[in-house]
Amino acid sequence: MRRFVLLLALLASACQQSSPANRQDNAPAASAPRTGAKLDRSHAGAALPDLVIKDPDGEDMSMSELGGKPVLVNLWATWCAPCIKELPTLDALAREPGAPSVVAVSQDMEPQPVVADFLARNHIGKLEAYQDSENRLMGELKVEVLPTTILYDSTGREVWRYTGENDWKSSAAKALLAEAK
Repeated sequence: MRRFVLLLALLASACQQSSPANRQDNAPAASAPRTGAKLDRSHAGAALPDLVIKDPDGEDMSMSELGGKPVLVNLWATWCAPCIKELPTLDALAREPGAPSVVAVSQDMEPQPVVADFLARNHIGKLEAYQDSENRLMGELKVEVLPTTILYDSTGREVWRYTGENDWKSSAAKALLAEAK
């Protein structure tokens, strides 16, 4: 019986997901695989939440400051492989004249300079390091998977959200982006 209890304890400890030092406690459950990507219009018309995030200078910024023009809000993290894969296409989109503003909001708990350095090391030059290290935006928007990208129109109303990695340079993505007025 004693061996059984020891074996059970050993097996239970092997099932531990990760050590507390190696995980982000308020991270989403998963990052979306490409095959799980989907377009969701069920939140259409919802207002851009008036939450405070950190701007690229590390200062508090209200999300309401983004209103007045179409904006594409991307929630991502440095540890999310699909997020990293789509960042160059978001960066390219941000450089295009007439494209909506692209605001990539990191969900990392790391200090903002770490996120900015990550973008620089990965040659992401146009996107800036906005940050929501407390994941309040994810909670308010009911986002469970990264990356999630949400298009808001010029009145600050949600048009759609896209969960999972996307090629934001593709003709299909451009057709979706054209829906914002």
